[in-house]
Amino acid sequence: MEMMSRMLTVTFLGTAGSLPTPERSPSAVLINREGELVLFDCGEGTQRQMMRAKTGMMSLDTIFITHHHADHILGMPGLLETMAFQGRREPVTIAGPVRTSEVVGLFDRLCYYSRKFPVRALELEPGDVVRRDGYEVEAVRTCHSVPSLGYCLREDPRPGRFDRMRAMELGIPPGPLFGRLQRGEMVEVEGRIVRPEEVMGPPRPGRTIIYTGDTRPTQEVEEASRGADLLIHDGSLDDGMADWAVETMHSTAGEAARIAERAGVRRLVLTHISSRYSDDVGPLIEDARRHFPGAQVAEDLLKIEVKLRDR
Repeated sequence: MEMMSRMLTVTFLGTAGSLPTPERSPSAVLINREGELVLFDCGEGTQRQMMRAKTGMMSLDTIFITHHHADHILGMPGLLETMAFQGRREPVTIAGPVRTSEVVGLFDRLCYYSRKFPVRALELEPGDVVRRDGYEVEAVRTCHSVPSLGYCLREDPRPGRFDRMRAMELGIPPGPLFGRLQRGEMVEVEGRIVRPEEVMGPPRPGRTIIYTGDTRPTQEVEEASRGADLLIHDGSLDDGMADWAVETMHSTAGEAARIAERAGVRRLVLTHISSRYSDDVGPLIEDARRHFPGAQVAEDLLKIEVKLRDR
């Protein structure tokens, strides 16, 4: 594996719209970054979907909630209690829009938890950033019927490519000194200091993933998605249901695809799929691919690896 790179996978635990179906569970998307788990939304049954997908749960650090409709939050109490049964001691952060502290407190009052680890509520506004080792998650303004946020997970830039020939021209022998330079350290060779920037190319971008939750199309989501590796967008309805999408504050497949097209994303996956498409998601695929040919409709337990770019 390339130095300092990490495998990054996205597992769609729940892809249903407001009503679950036998094939689709309520909203939940899990990102695994080399064993560190980040969960976006936690609908009813999320923990069971994690078990089915064999993702594990004990390395989950933060749950990012897009909004407080029941189909996005009711999986939290059970997930927290199962981690308690499994002996968890490390804290869990639950981040979300206004009233997140109230929701977490309400669950605490309603449930007889046995947990022995702290749960920290973090209320975010658009533009707020949660830093983690090697990446950050930024809250993005969305437009739904209740206070809501989308999220942009953005990895830190990676070092540029190592110029082996240039290093040898500078008198650096192949071996441990190469590794030190690639890690950003200065080295000394025959009394001369060689700095990493002398043998390393320009920094390369990390990966970017956008998760919108429930939303109408917004300029803020489009801006956050520019050049993203993966856009996970509300695609509840086909374009023929555009009026109903406006009334319910969701997006059509075509609207999501137009955002992806304008933003120049590498991949578009639609989620929050209305139960009216239980037998056939063809209309959604057709509408989306009219604007973004590679668009796909998520299904429960779909797993995607988001690969690094060379430049």
